[in-house]
Amino acid sequence: MAELSFPLPDLGEGLEDAVILEWHVGIGDLVERNDVLVEVETTKSAVELPSPTSGVVSRLGAEEGETVRVGDALITFEVPEESAGIVGRIPAVDADVPVKRVKLRPPEDD
Repeated sequence: MAELSFPLPDLGEGLEDAVILEWHVGIGDLVERNDVLVEVETTKSAVELPSPTSGVVSRLGAEEGETVRVGDALITFEVPEESAGIVGRIPAVDADVPVKRVKLRPPEDD
């Protein structure tokens, strides 16, 4: 098993944080993708957030009434190893195609 963290997503309109109103899941619960995880309140409205994945809840990022900032861990799942990695395929490297490299230099002092 591996752990997969789900951060508080950008809820739009420049909102930087949200208050946890009610958790709909608890530690140890098996959650399916799109199940409602939590209801959060922003300065604009209250929103229910669906689960982006299936897994067992291993940690909650905050208690009800606490504020979570966008990008901070909202919830952590235990998921099978094969579903915790990169989604999609990594393109194969073609040895015959030259690799473009960028040389970085530190800024010059004035």
